[in-house]
Amino acid sequence: MPLENLAVDDSLLEAAPALVTDIQACAVLQQHFGLSGTLEKLGGERDLNFRVILEDGASRLFKLSHPLENPDVVDFHNQAMRRIELRDPELPVQRVHPSLAGQYATLVEIDGQHMLARLMSFAEGMPLHRVGRATTAFRRVIGQSIARLDVALEGFTHPAAGHALLWDMQHAAHLRPLLTHIESGQGRSLVEHTLDRYEAVVLSRIPGLRKQVIHNDTNPHNIIVEAARPDVLRSILDFGDMVYAPLVNEVAVAASYHLGPVGEVLEPALDVIGAYHQHNPLTPEELALLPELLATRLALALCINSWRAELHPENREYILRNAQRAWANLNAMASLSRSEMEDRISSACLREVKA
Repeated sequence: MPLENLAVDDSLLEAAPALVTDIQACAVLQQHFGLSGTLEKLGGERDLNFRVILEDGASRLFKLSHPLENPDVVDFHNQAMRRIELRDPELPVQRVHPSLAGQYATLVEIDGQHMLARLMSFAEGMPLHRVGRATTAFRRVIGQSIARLDVALEGFTHPAAGHALLWDMQHAAHLRPLLTHIESGQGRSLVEHTLDRYEAVVLSRIPGLRKQVIHNDTNPHNIIVEAARPDVLRSILDFGDMVYAPLVNEVAVAASYHLGPVGEVLEPALDVIGAYHQHNPLTPEELALLPELLATRLALALCINSWRAELHPENREYILRNAQRAWANLNAMASLSRSEMEDRISSACLREVKA
């Protein structure tokens, strides 16, 4: 169903992927970047992504933006990556490389489809989701690294930074039309209750929160580790969901992917939150909102992905890759009171300050 009631542009999420052959992609790569090699198609929500294996064995990531993508938003992503490289060059995040003409995004036309071509770094290793549950030490690395990323982005501005994005939790209150795509019953009721709580507790406080540009999507598919040493971070990928939003949303997004099962739902996430707080301290008000924001991120993911899986059944497996975990975590969070979660989050951050 179209999202008439949403105050955001959902056209990219509704649209089918662009159609480009490997031969066509290779031609663009050669013409504009002077590179040739073997292409391996990768998954993606909106863009077409290819791993390029060069003749010397090195790899690059070649991206073709969706024809509906706003060029200003692509430039926003590129400039943010360049800002991080300038302010924290040792932080392992994705880098964007210029074309032969010195451009970081090159407009191309393929079978009438206008796209922006970009060349990026490719981190050898494996995505964190293939490791299974991250260790305590690596969860702390995640928290520290995301804090460094946000410190590097502090003060960064761009005309497209405030673009409307469905994955921005600031718009969570508008997601109710998507509840019909979740099977009726206890699950849908839990998601609806989570959105009720967001509106009652968080919505009115958003204007008073610190805001800046955030990555907004540090899920385990976007975190690359060394295959032989999965406690070593190789890169943080995919800046496609970047947005100007409350800083605390960044922590909630990251920590939501490290919640545990019933009985220890908060424990692993506290490692991420505490390590982030040590390197980029959160205010008491921000910490107090984390329980609601953690649950809201899960509810948001379940709403959007259930809807998109119906729109694009051919891409259903990729779209729903995190759904089972999200359901389990949201149910586990329901077993704890918000006051208990607030106390445990505050205690974890206090320990970091004293450490």
